Amino acid sequence: MRKDKRSEAKSWFTQAHAEFNDALDLEKRCRFYLSLFLYQQAAEKALKAFLFSRGEEELFTHSVKELIDIALSYDKAFEGIKSAKDLDRYYIPTRYPNGLAGNVPSEFFDKPEECEAAQALAKSVIELVERKIR
Repeated sequence: MRKDKRSEAKSWFTQAHAEFNDALDLEKRCRFYLSLFLYQQAAEKALKAFLFSRGEEELFTHSVKELIDIALSYDKAFEGIKSAKDLDRYYIPTRYPNGLAGNVPSEFFDKPEECEAAQALAKSVIELVERKIR
């Protein structure tokens, strides 16, 4: 049984918010690889919340860039967050030991400023989506 559009969007946005907060907690613990992944996930889920609120039925991508491109067909305000596409670089290599040549994610991702930048990108997506679906 499919949820109505508003309920579906709310579920995805609630999860996006939870993952953003989890990323903040992990960042404080210097678990940057997990934090980066969750910032990407938070942005992805927030964008899906927006798209479900606009009537999209199924979205077969995990790419923030592709989701922003779809969102732009509904609302040109998403032009302002196109730089959030950079979060896509954290989807695979932050999770798998073979995702980075000769490195494991837990050792490779060690820069707090990289997390701060990802946090700002994810936050910009979440804030825009919140304005658009409320």
